[in-house]
Amino acid sequence: MDMLLEALLSILTLEGLVTILAGVTAGLFIGALPGLTATMALAVLLPFTFTMSPLQGLMALGAVYMGAIYGGAFTAILINTPGTPSSIATTFDGYPMARQGRAYEALAAATIASVVGGIVGVTFLLLLAPPLARMAVVFGPAEMFWVAMLGLTLVASLSSGSLLKGLLGGCIGMLLSTIGVSPIGGETRFIFGMPALQGGIELIVALIGLFVIPELISMAAQGRGALPESGKLQGGAGSAVMRMGKHVFSKPINLIRSCIIGQIIAIIPGAGGNVTSLVAYNEARRFSKDPASFGKGNVDGVIASESSNNVMVAGSMVPLLTLGIPGAPPDAIILGVLLMHGLRPGLDLFTQTGVLTNGFILSMGFAALFLLPVGLMGGRLIHRIVVKTPFYFLLPSIAMVTILGTYALRNSMVDVFIMLLLGTVGYFLRLIGIQAAPIVLGMILGVIAEKGYVQTMLAAVVDPIPWLRLVSNPLSIVLACLVVLSVATTLLPGWLERSGRMAKVDRDEEQSP
Repeated sequence: MDMLLEALLSILTLEGLVTILAGVTAGLFIGALPGLTATMALAVLLPFTFTMSPLQGLMALGAVYMGAIYGGAFTAILINTPGTPSSIATTFDGYPMARQGRAYEALAAATIASVVGGIVGVTFLLLLAPPLARMAVVFGPAEMFWVAMLGLTLVASLSSGSLLKGLLGGCIGMLLSTIGVSPIGGETRFIFGMPALQGGIELIVALIGLFVIPELISMAAQGRGALPESGKLQGGAGSAVMRMGKHVFSKPINLIRSCIIGQIIAIIPGAGGNVTSLVAYNEARRFSKDPASFGKGNVDGVIASESSNNVMVAGSMVPLLTLGIPGAPPDAIILGVLLMHGLRPGLDLFTQTGVLTNGFILSMGFAALFLLPVGLMGGRLIHRIVVKTPFYFLLPSIAMVTILGTYALRNSMVDVFIMLLLGTVGYFLRLIGIQAAPIVLGMILGVIAEKGYVQTMLAAVVDPIPWLRLVSNPLSIVLACLVVLSVATTLLPGWLERSGRMAKVDRDEEQSP
């Protein structure tokens, strides 16, 4: 307890609070730029931490991380472009709300949910790090395969009601994920003689192409801006924030469920916030009294996505600080800073250097609190810019930012061409009802599923029935049952509806003379 109090006092200084505030602000605007991820933000900041004390450097990195994950919601809501991969699910209802003139309400809901998620994640990290870390260790290749399969059952909720089109989109995404060097065997696949494709299709490139370019083409074809003029907010911005705050806390089950999902998935190395937000969104839709409204501007979808992906920021630190395993790509940079200062993850980090560790954890809690004023003011500013800018200025500006962001990922024009190609194909796929979300989900989970399956099969090469290794322990069996249950709950309502219609037709035929 004394160590925790000392850690709190070490960050409650003018220098410490200014560092956190500056980090959150910088991370927010970096995360709001398509193509600039939280990992890139931390990588850019890393050299500046060399001159800082260990605690101040970690505070700056943690604040930028928190701000960047939240910042992705801005463009997800305002221009249907996930600023970071973890904001994919935010586009599903955030952008429809913006198109209805409720953009600031969506931003306010996302901000409040992000603050709550960030604080919950920090609380989990402070209280439950060791036991949660032990839970993460039991996830082997077979378990990761079933986690990926469980994620792939989300395609029905991401495909505008058509399971067949959702499955087709998921298959396209999984096929795209196989391009490049195999993650296990090392052989090259589907590169068509182009060395630039050996690294595969970068997820951010696909995100920008599939989400942004179709929207830009649609804007140009219809001669409209990204958002309609929403007029003056009823009661002003403060009233909108109060309404959204009441709505968020009036449905605590959605908030609690999303935070728990975020924490559980966050401690699994490699899962990441993109999977977290999609799973939380699907569960919010599944348990909603009005699931048909999801994808059409239901604020509960925004709340589920943003609360879960901000829990992930602190939640992914559990395997990092206890086992030295980065739970998400940005965590690898934080691990490098720890090692640079001679700090090794494990029990000693919480005992011998407990003030530093707890100070770092608490600073992320303060960063989450700073999201509220910084996010609401920044959201109002960005919303005004997007709404007031004529589309003939806004459209080329968005196009330029997306092209520069794509090029900046790997300094490759090939990525730009891939982004434009995927965007053009994505536009025509959208016309026939195949949405971008199932394709992206297939890309994310395809790699995880392939790794888990191939590693499991290699380990079972001497077994009489190799595939039984996939269900060789209680955890993998539980996950497999959850997959079956998820598929059943997806298909059952449609089957019952069809059965009801057929029964009604039969009754009508019997009653007709």
